[in-house]
Amino acid sequence: MNLARRLMNHPAFALVYERVWRPTSFFLVSGRTMRADRADAVRTLQLDRARTVLDIACGPGNFTRHLSAHLAVGGHAVGIDMSVAMLRQARADNAGPEVSYVRGDAQRLPFPDGSFDAVCCFGALYLIPDPLTAAQEMIRVLAPGGRIAVSTSHRHENWFGRAVTAIFGTIGLRFFHGDEFPKLFAEAGLIDVRQRVHGLLQYLDASRPA
Repeated sequence: MNLARRLMNHPAFALVYERVWRPTSFFLVSGRTMRADRADAVRTLQLDRARTVLDIACGPGNFTRHLSAHLAVGGHAVGIDMSVAMLRQARADNAGPEVSYVRGDAQRLPFPDGSFDAVCCFGALYLIPDPLTAAQEMIRVLAPGGRIAVSTSHRHENWFGRAVTAIFGTIGLRFFHGDEFPKLFAEAGLIDVRQRVHGLLQYLDASRPA
């Protein structure tokens, strides 16, 4: 297990992840605040039309609980993560009647096809051993007419991009070429694929045809 994944499984890191690490690091690499990211997630996932949302690699559940508050009446959010420490923190800080947390592998989601009206993965695909398989799993569990949203790393095709990829690669973070996920989404039959790049992060959303 590489350094980045070991950190995600450490109880002390789980305690400070959403409070300090994620807001600071994401702002430094993208120029975007957590408030902007959360508002964007609610909008792009069209949660006012959804009854169920799956938050993959949910960490301590801050996004999961926020998403649950914007679902249609009677809706439910499910957060899934492999880290016991992160899930323990999620249950302590972000529990609620509209939220559930599950331990599981993003590369083999324990849900039937078409289970969720909305599926998302924010800031985690670059940590997963086989991120493209994880993305395919996201699409598999997305219901017809549902929405998918992802934020992940973006590799710029210049000397800076090569340097960043090499430096962060030493701790286990992967950077993705700009066409990898748009191509995967299109080949899987998703429509209205949209990609936006902010610094070292890319944001993608798409729909599954009804």
